[in-house]
Amino acid sequence: MISIDNLSIEFNARSLFDDVSYVINPKDRIALVGKNGAGKSTMLKILAGLQQPTRGQVSMPRGTTVGYLPQVMVLSDQRTVMEEAEKAFEAIHAMKDEIERLRKEMEERTDYDTAEYHELIDRFTYLNEQFLMVGGTNFRAETERTLTGLGFSREDFDRPTSEFSGGWRMRIELAKLLLQHPDVLLLDEPTNHLDIESIQWLERFLASSANAVVLVSHDRAFINNVTNRTIEIECGHIYDYKVPYDQFVTLRQERREQQRRAYENQQKQIQDTEAFIERFRYKATKAVQVQSRIKQLAKLERIEIDEEDNSLLRLKFPPAERSGDFPLICEEVRKDYGAHTVFKDVNLTIRRGEKVAFVGKNGEGKSTLVKCVMGEIPFEGRLTVGHNVKIGYFAQNQAQLLDGELTVFDTIDRVAVGDIRTKIRDLLGAFMFGGEASDKKVKVLSGGERTRLAMIRLLLEPVNFLILDEPTNHLDMRSKDVLKEAIKAFNGTVIVVSHDRDFLEGLVTKVYEFGGGRVREHLGGIYEFLQKKQIECLNELQTPAGNQKKDGHFSEKAAAESGKSGSENPKSLSYEEQKERNKRLKKLEKEVKECEQAITELESAIAILEARMATPEGSADLSLYEKHGNMKKQLDKTVDNWEKAAEELENFHKGE
Repeated sequence: MISIDNLSIEFNARSLFDDVSYVINPKDRIALVGKNGAGKSTMLKILAGLQQPTRGQVSMPRGTTVGYLPQVMVLSDQRTVMEEAEKAFEAIHAMKDEIERLRKEMEERTDYDTAEYHELIDRFTYLNEQFLMVGGTNFRAETERTLTGLGFSREDFDRPTSEFSGGWRMRIELAKLLLQHPDVLLLDEPTNHLDIESIQWLERFLASSANAVVLVSHDRAFINNVTNRTIEIECGHIYDYKVPYDQFVTLRQERREQQRRAYENQQKQIQDTEAFIERFRYKATKAVQVQSRIKQLAKLERIEIDEEDNSLLRLKFPPAERSGDFPLICEEVRKDYGAHTVFKDVNLTIRRGEKVAFVGKNGEGKSTLVKCVMGEIPFEGRLTVGHNVKIGYFAQNQAQLLDGELTVFDTIDRVAVGDIRTKIRDLLGAFMFGGEASDKKVKVLSGGERTRLAMIRLLLEPVNFLILDEPTNHLDMRSKDVLKEAIKAFNGTVIVVSHDRDFLEGLVTKVYEFGGGRVREHLGGIYEFLQKKQIECLNELQTPAGNQKKDGHFSEKAAAESGKSGSENPKSLSYEEQKERNKRLKKLEKEVKECEQAITELESAIAILEARMATPEGSADLSLYEKHGNMKKQLDKTVDNWEKAAEELENFHKGE
C-alpha cells in the first residue's frame, strides 16, 4: 500500500534516518518504537506528507487516503461536538446537496425524451448509488457510536466544543479521523487523553474496523492489544519484526546479543588488521598486503550498537517517618458543583502501606476527590488525613511551580540527598534529560518536559503518602519502568490516578471505581477489576432493565429470574464463557443491523430504478426489468436473513 524507499533525514548535519526502506501493507498494525529523539514522530509526519525527507521517497497508489493524529493540534471552537465530528463527512454532505439539486431539477423539467434529461437521470442514479454505498443514510448513527465510545454522553453532543478541555477536544479530532476510515491511520500517542474504557473501545475499533495503522505509544498494554508488527528505530536504522510488542522485546534482546557479539568480533578483526598495518608499514616486501589491508578497513561497514544505557537504574525514595495506621478516611464525602453532583456518600479507608488506584471515565471525580484530600476545594462530609502523614502530590500544575531560571540539573541537585547525588545524570537520562538536555533552563522546556522534571523532584522528597494524578502521560516505557519499580519498593501509602493498565498491573492491590456519582471499592489488581467489570456488563445485558436498581445492582427478584432463564445461570459461567456469550451477542446484533441497512439501501435503489422504468425511454429498456427482478430477489433474501437473525437475537435475550 505504501512503500518507503531509501529514506534519509538529516538535522544540523546529524543523520536521523539513513537509507531506511520498508512497506506498509493493508491490515498492518504497526507500532513504531524507539527511545525519545529516535525519530518516531518525524517518521509519522513524513508518512502524512507534512515533512519532506532529505533523500528517498514515500510512494503510494493514487487515491490512497491517510489520516494523521499528532500529539498537539490547533483546535476549532466554533461548533458543537456533533457538528465538529460530522465534518468528517463533508464529502457526503456535498454529495447529498448535489443529489437534492438534481432531484429538484428532474421535478421541474418536462423534456423527458431529450438526451440531456436522460443524462440527468444517469447522473442522479450514479450519485445516489454512491451515496448509499458510502453509508450516506447512517453516518449520524456511526458518529454517535464513535463519540459515545470515546466517552461523550448524548447530552454532550449539542454542547459547544469551547466548553471542553483540551483533552476532550483531542477526542473529537480522533473521532473525526476514525469516521473518515482512511486507508492508513497514523496515531501519535492517541491514549494520552483517554480513560481506560475509551482506550479499550479504541482497541476494539482499530482491531475490527481500521485498515492499516501505524502508531506511536508508550502504553505497552495498548500496543500489545492493537499491533501485529513492531518497527524499532535505532541508530538511524530500522528493525522490522512481524510480531506484537511483547514478542518483539524478546527477539530484540536476542538480536542485540548477536549484534554485540558481531561488534566484538569486528573490533578484534579491526585491531588485528591495524596491528598488521603498523607492523609491516615500512617493509617493502609487505607493501602490497599493507595497502590491501588499508583498503579493507576503509571499505569496512562498521557495526553500531545501541547507544542507550541498558543498565538497570534503581531509584529509592528517601526514608520518611512512619505515618499512622490509617493515612486517609472518608466518611459520607460529597462534592457538588451547582446542581451537578460529582460524587456522594463516599466512604473509604486506606491503610498504611496500601497502594490503590482511582479509575473511571474522565469527569467522574477522580481528580476532584484528590483535591478534596489536599484541601484545595471545599466539600461536604468528613475527610480525615491520618497522624504524621506527609503527602507527596503530583498533579499537572506541579510543573508550573518550578523555578524557570534554574537548569534541569540544578533543579534536581537542590533536592537530592545521599547517594542519589552521585547518580543525578543517570536519573535525568532515565527520564529523557540525557546529555545537553540536563543543562537547559526550565523556562525553555515544553509542558511535557516540565511535567517529567516535576516527577523527578517528587521522587526525591521524603514523604510517606504519595498521590499521583496521571503520572505516566509524558513518560516513555523505560521511564515508566523506573517510576513503577520505585513505587513498588516504596514502603509508604500510594494513590495512583491513571488509565495505564500496564503501569497499574502488579503495582496496586485495590481499585476504587468512580462513576455515576458513586465510588466503589474492588479488591485485587487492575486486570482482576477489568475482568470483573466485563462479567458484570455481560450479566447486565442478560437481565431485564426493569429488574435493576438505580445504582446498577441486581435485585433479588432479578437474580432469581436470571437463574431461571436458560439452562445456565450467567453468574455461574466462567470469564471465558461469558466472553464467548458476549461475542455471540455482538455478532447477532451486527448481523441484524447490517440486514436492516441493506434493506434500506435496496429499497431506495429499487425506487430509483422504478422511476427510470416509468419514463418512455426506460420502459423500452429490457435490461432495467432484468435488473429490477434481480434486486427484488435480493431484497426478499435479505428480509429472510433479517427475520432469522432477529428471531435468534430475541431468543438469545430470553436465554433460550
